[in-house]
Amino acid sequence: MTEDPVIASTRHWLEKAVIGLNLCPFARSVYAKNQVRIVVSTARHLDAFLDDLDRELTLLVNTPAEEVDTTLLVHPTLFPDFEVFNDFLNVVDDVVAEHELDGIIQVAPFHPLFQFDGTEADDITNATNRAPFPTLHLLREDSVERAIASDAGDAEAIVERNLKTLRDLGPDGWRALMAKP
Repeated sequence: MTEDPVIASTRHWLEKAVIGLNLCPFARSVYAKNQVRIVVSTARHLDAFLDDLDRELTLLVNTPAEEVDTTLLVHPTLFPDFEVFNDFLNVVDDVVAEHELDGIIQVAPFHPLFQFDGTEADDITNATNRAPFPTLHLLREDSVERAIASDAGDAEAIVERNLKTLRDLGPDGWRALMAKP
């Protein structure tokens, strides 16, 4: 798969779901300012993908937020199985710690088959973390804190609002939203 359709699908998801449904309270602003970096990894194995993650973490902390506020590291083929991807997140946490970025950068996971613990696979609320491809969203902690403060609510309120939005939309609405024109 080439990079262009992966980026196009990721942008579609960002614009229609993340921003369009307001699932992330600060996405609209940073996206409009072109401060969202989308990187497609072509790594053929986990070690090479970890090298990509290292590079992106370093770039993010060494680049002013006004230039790049957040990064989406996307891999279209390496993690077809959600459980493997989910287990890999422990390694991602270790990498963030190795870079001494705990409290500075957090990583939010997205996967086409994302499933929260305790939910059924077809539960629409899983869609809050479903993206077209396995994705690691690298976020600056201070940006997250500012977004929560400016959203006039706490993180729990945002989660509850997102769950309600998706339940109201329903599976058919989600499929229609994600369908490309």
